[in-house]
Amino acid sequence: MTGPMLEVRDLSISFGGLRAVDHVSLAAERNRITTIIGPNGAGKSTLFNLVSGALRPQAGAVFVEGIEYTGSPPYRMLAAGVARSFQITNLLFELPVAENLRLAAQVLEPARKSWLPISASRHARARVAELLERFGLADKAGLAVAQLSHGEQRRLEVAVALAGRPKVLLLDEPTQGMSHGDTEDTAALIKSLATEVTVLLIEHDIGLVMNLSDHVIVLHQGKKLFQGTPAAVRANPAVQTAYFGHA
Repeated sequence: MTGPMLEVRDLSISFGGLRAVDHVSLAAERNRITTIIGPNGAGKSTLFNLVSGALRPQAGAVFVEGIEYTGSPPYRMLAAGVARSFQITNLLFELPVAENLRLAAQVLEPARKSWLPISASRHARARVAELLERFGLADKAGLAVAQLSHGEQRRLEVAVALAGRPKVLLLDEPTQGMSHGDTEDTAALIKSLATEVTVLLIEHDIGLVMNLSDHVIVLHQGKKLFQGTPAAVRANPAVQTAYFGHA
């Protein structure tokens, strides 16, 4: 198929007198990493909430592979192939690592098998084993999530988002709070994901953004300020003033 995997047209939402997202349009191309940056309060996470179905836009439209899903709830967006992680780690901390993944991967099982015991979930169990190995968590499979380090929890959340084999992966600051080493490892992992999924990323580490992204979109006060290649974004005077604090 041609055309972007995910397209957003003129999305808008206000909270009281605050225009949190103001007629934002973007396109996430297939198997590319598109990164959204901007100062705190620019509307980045709110935009993700509109795209993923957590919030219903007051104006605008959301398309996945050319089909409109505007205002669809999160479970329908997931069925359409859109999965996301969150800025604040959102896992089942008392359950084992493998069980967090298994619950997310259960969507791969045919509906006719929903009455069968968990041991019959061959597709889900195979996906769990694959992700545990890929994300370096195989030796932690039986541990409660609460026993993992912060970096491991953040990696697990990305793995959980991938469990259902989505077409579009929304990652909201996946390296937040990570050590330098964990950040580098996670960046390499995200880069590798683009071979199989379209990535829409929110990230505060500007060095990582410039090294990782195919396309960068800059938000400022709810509006799209600029978009282009990492080099073009870094060189733009308006971006330098709004984001980096100098012209």
